[in-house]
Amino acid sequence: MAVAMLIGLWIWDELSYNKEFKNYDRISQVMQNQTFNGDVQTWTGVELPLGPELAKIDGSDFKYIVRSGWTGEHKLVFTDKKFKKSGNHMEPAVAEMLSLKMIKGSRSGLNDMNSVLLSESVAKSIFGDIDPMGKVITIDDKEIVKVTGIYKDISLNSSFGDLGFIVPWSLFVKTQEFDRILQNPWGASWFQTFAQINDHADFTAVSKKIRNAKADNLNKESAAKSKPEIFLQPMSKWHLYGDFKNGVTSGGRILYVWLFGIIGVFVLLLACINFMNLSTALSEKRAKEVGIRKAIGSLRKQLVYQFFIESLTITFFAFICSLTLVQIILPFFNTITGKQTHILWTSPLFWMAGISFCIITGLIAGSYPAFYLSSFKPVKVLKGVFRAGWGATIPRKILVVLQFTVSVILIIGTIVVYRQVQFARNRPIGYNYNSLITINSGKIHDHFQPFRDELIKTGAVLHVAESELPVTNTYITNSGFDWKGKDPSMQEEFVTLGITPEFGKTAGWQVIDGRDFSNDFASDSSAIILNEEAVKYLGFQHPVGETILWGKNERVHIIGVVKNMITQNPYDPIRQTFFYLRNGYLGTINIRVNPNFATKAALISIETIFKKYNPDETFEFSFVDEEYGKKFSNEERVGKLASFFTILAIFISCLGLFGMASFIAEQRTKEIGIRKVLGASVFNLWSLLSKEFVLLVGISLLIAIPAAYYFMHSWLQNYQYRTGISAWVFVAAGSGALIITLLTVSFQSIKAAVANPVKSLRTE
Repeated sequence: MAVAMLIGLWIWDELSYNKEFKNYDRISQVMQNQTFNGDVQTWTGVELPLGPELAKIDGSDFKYIVRSGWTGEHKLVFTDKKFKKSGNHMEPAVAEMLSLKMIKGSRSGLNDMNSVLLSESVAKSIFGDIDPMGKVITIDDKEIVKVTGIYKDISLNSSFGDLGFIVPWSLFVKTQEFDRILQNPWGASWFQTFAQINDHADFTAVSKKIRNAKADNLNKESAAKSKPEIFLQPMSKWHLYGDFKNGVTSGGRILYVWLFGIIGVFVLLLACINFMNLSTALSEKRAKEVGIRKAIGSLRKQLVYQFFIESLTITFFAFICSLTLVQIILPFFNTITGKQTHILWTSPLFWMAGISFCIITGLIAGSYPAFYLSSFKPVKVLKGVFRAGWGATIPRKILVVLQFTVSVILIIGTIVVYRQVQFARNRPIGYNYNSLITINSGKIHDHFQPFRDELIKTGAVLHVAESELPVTNTYITNSGFDWKGKDPSMQEEFVTLGITPEFGKTAGWQVIDGRDFSNDFASDSSAIILNEEAVKYLGFQHPVGETILWGKNERVHIIGVVKNMITQNPYDPIRQTFFYLRNGYLGTINIRVNPNFATKAALISIETIFKKYNPDETFEFSFVDEEYGKKFSNEERVGKLASFFTILAIFISCLGLFGMASFIAEQRTKEIGIRKVLGASVFNLWSLLSKEFVLLVGISLLIAIPAAYYFMHSWLQNYQYRTGISAWVFVAAGSGALIITLLTVSFQSIKAAVANPVKSLRTE
């Protein structure tokens, strides 16, 4: 029951995501589908003018339309104190849309362009006990804003759980100078847009009305090629239905909700099976009680009630114990799941669910014993001629088979999840992430060359380079390319990464054709390096020396080819990518630490030089190998949970087997004594008592293996880069189940086999 309760709390946390918002069922995110060479891609990023365009097309159906940046860390400065806090730039209506619970000030505080709303925890962190209202802070060294409101922290169990502050969207547009940068505002999907529809409106109907909001603002040729379609994704689907395939929702975390829900039901069912098995196994011992009760006038209905009450009483005591156990286990469970779940002590719904849970469990567990034991004939029982024949054991055998079928499916599932994670982990990544760290460029970009030279002089650093983005997260794509032999109808798209010439040596990429970038060649300013996938995409046999037209006027020449690098999701196919030298601001500095240098000492040296060139910033860094490892966190968490529940399921099944083996050994005490007197060996007796259980487990394997293959094969289809399901997985799971069975049963079997036959024959 404790296991089922933990799973129930996890599912509750998943299903209640975002439900704290008053307008939960009216809020949506504006998204778009774009078609590239027949493949429909779904993006959350949309264009800057889309919000006003939606209001113009269908203003009557929208209550609020909110344009937004992306929530992330920013530097906040108050007097001489500096902080890194997570926040976003959003239009003022977001305060009403999210129904922010204001502690000080009002939601209208964002109407002033130079204002900021802070969450309670961020305000406490920056100002302590000082009243923050009216205080001035600086954001990212360029936005000077005044605190106009404090709102209660948004729950972490939501899509806005990390929203520590909100700055007006108009200030963002002004400081970033988007009017100047975006020469084609309908060609840059850089922003987010959220919308709340009116009570009378429907998401599907509104989506149909706004579908062509982008297409109508593109030229006919572009619209015909990309076929952009705008739609609303309801907040209720953000968390559980976040995966899209060919422009249609294809699932998401809802898969895990179903998975763990089924596991919880099965774990509880295994315990119920144990109760049924042991109750019916003890039927002969309770047969006389039933006979006497019936003889003195008890009705079968009364006996059924009695057995159900016994079962329910045990279940309610188990429920009380499980609450204590869950409270103890929760910290460990939260660590595994990455959540902050807790027992809902004050929730009437929790107690109603708990009591219902007890009643249902008690009725399931007590059903078979109640109806089976109450059916005994009193005359036969009291004459001593009652024996539970072979037919009475069939239900018990079926239940044991069911138990081990579930356990084996869980074992196979756990192995496949682990293999999938390892399969992706062991995939060649195309560069060396060991001893590689990244930091934000900030002001160091203006002094990059002396900063680089000083780091290398320390001996703690081998190479330093800048790049637009970290190597583990390259998401910038570009189109508008032409090359020799290109199909005129093809919609081209490349992942692009602007870098400095030292990037290849710093990242440790592998050049397989041509050469790396070099400061010795002035012509490299118009050169590019491709990955292997890009060479296939272009269709070049000998790419080095070929020329590509980028845009209408810029020609770039290919100087080299590198091995494919995993710079995005390790479970997805590698995308066509090219690298080019960029002179402008680059946001990431990559540092290759000398592996012969102590890491701690190297970091101290790097920090000292960092502070010299950027004294106002806190030295913050990331290890690239750790950032890459985070890409597996979701699957690893699922694997840990599956392992945890699998071990418990096996343990519960073994408890049942142990009890059954004990009962059978006790029931056959005389038989064992006679066989031993007649010369049977310990091995003969062990085989006699164990073979029935081995046969039952064998039957469960025949059921479990095809079922497990079907479920895990379906699960693996969610990954484009996936492992296969090898035969050894089933052999290992089957062998493991048989060994566990023999170990569990053997204790009682051998104990009975080595007992003194004289004592066995005197049992009565």
